[in-house]
Order: sequence, then C-alpha cells, then structure tokens
Amino acid sequence: MKLRYQFRLYPSAPQKRELAAAFGCARVVWNDALRARKDAYDQGLPRLSAARLSKRFISEAKNTPERSWLGKVSAVVLQQSLRDLETAYANFFASKNGTRKGPKMGPPKFKKKASRQSVRFTTNARFKITHDGRLRLPKVGDVEVRWSRELPSAPSSVTVIKDASGRYFASFVVEAEGKSLPELDLDETETGIDLGLSTYAVLRGRKISSPKFFRRQEKKLKRAQRKLSRARKGSNNRHKAKLAVAKIHARIADQRRDFIEQESTRITRESQAVYLEDLNVKGMGSRRGKRAKSVHDQSLSRFARTLEAKCARYGRGFAKVSRWFPSTQMCSSCASIEGPKGRAGLHVRRWTCSCGATHDRDENAELNIRRVGRSIVAEGRLDT
Repeated sequence: MKLRYQFRLYPSAPQKRELAAAFGCARVVWNDALRARKDAYDQGLPRLSAARLSKRFISEAKNTPERSWLGKVSAVVLQQSLRDLETAYANFFASKNGTRKGPKMGPPKFKKKASRQSVRFTTNARFKITHDGRLRLPKVGDVEVRWSRELPSAPSSVTVIKDASGRYFASFVVEAEGKSLPELDLDETETGIDLGLSTYAVLRGRKISSPKFFRRQEKKLKRAQRKLSRARKGSNNRHKAKLAVAKIHARIADQRRDFIEQESTRITRESQAVYLEDLNVKGMGSRRGKRAKSVHDQSLSRFARTLEAKCARYGRGFAKVSRWFPSTQMCSSCASIEGPKGRAGLHVRRWTCSCGATHDRDENAELNIRRVGRSIVAEGRLDT
C-alpha cells in the first residue's frame, strides 16, 4: 500500500525564492493549458492531448520571450502540473458520468496565487535524500529537513508545500507493507463507536471527550481577524495581520490532526474489530449556527477515514453502520424504538424504556452499533 509521510522543511532565503519561482511556473503552465483546452472546446475542435499540451506550453514556450523563464525551474514540476490538469478533467468527466463515487466534481478552474502552494517532484527529477539528511531538489539545492521518523522505503515522489502560515513541508509517497498487530480476543475487544458533539466518541468501556480546539482559540482568532479587517489593503501591517490569522488556523489544524492520529492509533491497537457510525457530516455541517461550527471543529470525517485506513493497514476488522439505523432510539435490551427523538431529544442523556431498562444515551447507541456491525461482518455486507 502507498503511504504519505510529511516532514517540516527549512529552506534558506535563496531556496525560498527558487521554490516561489517553481510555484509560479507550475501555476502558469496549468492556466495556459486550461485556457487552450477551453478554447478548443468552445470552437468545437478535438481535445488537446497531454503530449501536445506539453510540447506547446513547456518545450516550445521556453523558447519564447514571454515564457523564457520557464527554463529556470525543473521541467518535471511543469510536467506534473499538466498531469494534475489531466487528472482534474478525468475526475470531472467520471463524476458527470456517474462512475465516480462521492460528491460531484466541477470542471478545473484557473489558479490564482493563493496562500497555499505546492509542486511535486517525481523520481524523474532525481531528487534524493543526502547522507546528512537533507532533501536535494533540482534547481533548488539541499534543503534542511526536520526528520521525526525514518521512511520505510525509497520515496516515489515528494510534494513541496508552502502553507498559509508560511511554513514549508515535504510530503513523501512511499510503498509500504501492512503490519498486522497481534490478534486480540474478538468478543472482549470489539467495539462500536458512537460519534457526537458533546462527547467526541463513545467506545466500549470509555468515552473520548471533545477537544474543541477551535472553540479554545475562538476569542484569540476573533481579535486577530478584527485587526486584519482594520488594516489597509496592500500595507505591511495587513500582511502581518493576515499571517497572524493563518498561524492561529494552522495551530488549530495541527492540534486536531495530532489528536485524531493518536486516538485512531490507540483504538486500532486496543480493538480487534471496529464498527463505526456512518454519519452525514457534510449535511450536519451545512446548517448555520453554533452546532454547524462544532461539527466542523470535530472533523469527524477525517477521523473516520484515518481509522478505516489504520484498520486496513494493521489487519483489524472494520465496518460502517448505516446512518439510518436508529442506534440512539433503539433499546439495547428489547429492541423497541422508544428513545428520544428529534432536536428536543438531543438534551436527553438518559432514558427509560417500557421494558424497564434504563439507558445512557451514548452507551446504548454504542452497544447497538456494535451488534449491528458484528452482523454486517458476519454476513459480508461491509459496504452497508
């Protein structure tokens, strides 16, 4: 399986200028090729092939006065920009034809100079990791890397990213084999997971409290955004204020990502099988108000994707329970649906069924999810 490892980069001032040139050249090639494809479509001409686009907007463009500066960056970076355009079009047509799962994809758009920029180097670019631990990039030089772990194999590509807060990262793609963890007793370690807002997740025997990273930084973020809105456009003070806002958002994102990685790893190690509630997180977050903001703060979709990937890598069972299953409303003792319903029921944390059983709302849901998930795995309906 392919894995991605990301490390912090510390380029020097000249290297930052070279990377900025690479970001800009890749963006120009994308826009030139996209404009040519749009013009060909409007005129009813055949679709321009990738080879023709490469020849016209890279090889021939370097010999023109308007695009001669394209020769100052690695050609692989420009080629990868055209490949990304082809992939974007392929995803758009597959989504339009109904052969691509997930949300509908729109056509590719022209790129502007954004706060987040990236370029990709493949093995054709002959990038390498030097003996002293630096990343050697063509026409950029040896860039300092802050390594936190060793790569399991030689990387097939590396993407250099500059985020909105001005930090640089190297994202390596490597091929790695799955590592099965020691097998546990299924009856004792399988768990259902009930996701929520007041409590992040309820598992078998324990609960994960909501970290609320965004809420904790909300006042500080408001002050920084207020200062940004008052700064004059184009001034140095506005640039500093914009960077301050981006750094707060980056800190929140880093904390949330670290939290999800640690909790998903712990669940994978402690559980032989995991059954997860399949929530419509996009629909939950589309509503305005405090609840929608809390939904985005939880980042439940990322947690579900990370947990599923780790279960697949380490040989753990995994299944998703349908979002239409009434896990909260169903009594885990008699299976009757008498639990709290609607928005008013969200405030009911404990309820008593007509059979006499008293339930904690979240623990009852976890038990129901666990039972249904076990039946899904037994019947082989893993796509339910």
